[in-house]
Amino acid sequence: MDVFKMMGRHNHEQVVFCSEREIGLRAIIAVHDTTLGPSLGGCRFYNYSSDDDALYDVLRLSRAMTYKASIAGLNLGGGKSVIIGDPEKERNEYLFRAFGRFVNGLGGRYITAEDMNTTVRDMEWVRNETSYVTGISKALGGSGDPSPVTALGVFVGLKAAWQTKTGREDMSGIKVAVQGVGHVGYHLCQYLHDAGAQLFISDVNQQAVDRAVRDFKATQIGGDEIYELDVDIFSPCAMGAILNDDTIPKIKAQVIGGAANNQLAVSKTHGEALRKRGILYAPDYAINAGGLINVANELEGYNQERAFKQAEGIYHTLLEIFRVSEEQGIPTNAASDHLAEERIQKVARIKRFYNDSPNRVFKRR
Repeated sequence: MDVFKMMGRHNHEQVVFCSEREIGLRAIIAVHDTTLGPSLGGCRFYNYSSDDDALYDVLRLSRAMTYKASIAGLNLGGGKSVIIGDPEKERNEYLFRAFGRFVNGLGGRYITAEDMNTTVRDMEWVRNETSYVTGISKALGGSGDPSPVTALGVFVGLKAAWQTKTGREDMSGIKVAVQGVGHVGYHLCQYLHDAGAQLFISDVNQQAVDRAVRDFKATQIGGDEIYELDVDIFSPCAMGAILNDDTIPKIKAQVIGGAANNQLAVSKTHGEALRKRGILYAPDYAINAGGLINVANELEGYNQERAFKQAEGIYHTLLEIFRVSEEQGIPTNAASDHLAEERIQKVARIKRFYNDSPNRVFKRR
């Protein structure tokens, strides 16, 4: 495993390997880019098959957070962490407190939050050892579960995509397939149901499916059948890499957009494949940025109304992405990357200018 080669591939700034043998902690923290501000990203608890897989995942996820923060207009960089182990068997207070000590040792370069298989309770354990943590309970001044804000961002993003594709924003009567109806997917279904959409859903958790069927009169679809469904919108809200060589030719939807991360198996290849098929794709890190917006608000003192208002701005972000994509004749994910990178470069240029001019004097007007 050549760590420096892997870091250099996408210019990661820092990787920290964390070990506390007596407690059983094995974790990796990756800081991708801090040009815009301190890196913020969740902590994933997963039983990886190898340390190499864990490293690959945390590098990939931390880079995505840089782009997500940039496209959302936040003054934050990209970071992520993973704890290697079985969350069902190894979760305990001491594990997360030990992890919190490592986070604290970075002095604010990385701020953590909950992610896959970690909870608000886990982050409160982390908070015992560091102030560089978000996603804590409202009772402690945090924002609690970010799922409703993430779902709102996805919903307004889908409205922007639908308006761009068809010329109308009204979603009443349209057919939407939602893959994954967990925390975010359920709230998204609520928004879509209230807008008058007809829902088709799938999930490996039958209880989650039953709940959505009951609450939203949704139709359950089995497994891979959801890709071939004759619907208007397909919304992936579960696993990543589901847009690939096998699935893209099957999809009949006009618009794709959802809460899942890293939906394109290969960004360059599959973004272009969707464009050639005339399917309007809402880039995942742009449309699902509501969760990051929500926890970022904790850094300035959480205000729920402000967080929801900022998440609604995803509508205009996606309209700009679609405009650049159309004007330049490039896939929407490439347009989103361009806009995110452009913001980082411009901020970096400003910082270099002022850092190189320490004695510059400005007259008060």
